[in-house]
Amino acid sequence: MMARRPGRAARGEGRDRAETAISVQLTPVPRSTVVAYRDDGPLSRGMGALVAGQLPPLPPLIAGAFVIGVLLLIGVAGSDGLAIFAPAVTLLLAGPGSSHPHDGRLDWLVPPVVRMIEYTFIAACGYAHDVPPVLIFILLGAMAFHHYDLVYRLRQRVYPPPWLSTFGLGWDGRMIVLSLSAIAGFMTGGFALLGAYLWLLFGWESLTCWLAAPRSGVDAADMGTQD
Repeated sequence: MMARRPGRAARGEGRDRAETAISVQLTPVPRSTVVAYRDDGPLSRGMGALVAGQLPPLPPLIAGAFVIGVLLLIGVAGSDGLAIFAPAVTLLLAGPGSSHPHDGRLDWLVPPVVRMIEYTFIAACGYAHDVPPVLIFILLGAMAFHHYDLVYRLRQRVYPPPWLSTFGLGWDGRMIVLSLSAIAGFMTGGFALLGAYLWLLFGWESLTCWLAAPRSGVDAADMGTQD
């Protein structure tokens, strides 16, 4: 008895899965989803490369969160000259842990702690320098959109390109940009320019990525891992 030839629907489905498998292979798979959730910038990744993953990420980050909390409480966010200390301290403590695989029992706490530090610092700087609330909301909204998009991508195995974290500056770069804006006396303009830049970057990249991803992306990724 002769085997039946696959129909057009089956061939089309197989072609879609093959195309998705190719697209998945073009973007490197993150070595750890927890590390990808950190959203490190070039500075943080560079510091992590120096220690080659030998430093656990959570204890230094907790120390950094405590220090930056104290700095914000004493009003460093409202000082044009001292605002740079908060992101610098956080970078020195949290940056070296970026190369760690984050495979510890509590290492999953690292991304939410980083988000808390970044969002709190940005809001504190904005309100301390009388930045219009709408600009603070726009900037925080751009970052929240990016981080939600990042979480959903990793769940669906539609990985972001490596250059996105570089051009997105990372949590460390965004904090330093605002600190330099405070030193230059350009805080309102810094919020406006950074917010517009991040919305254009994250919005355009996310839209083009999801439009190019076939609907069978998850199935194709699962087939690739099984084969």
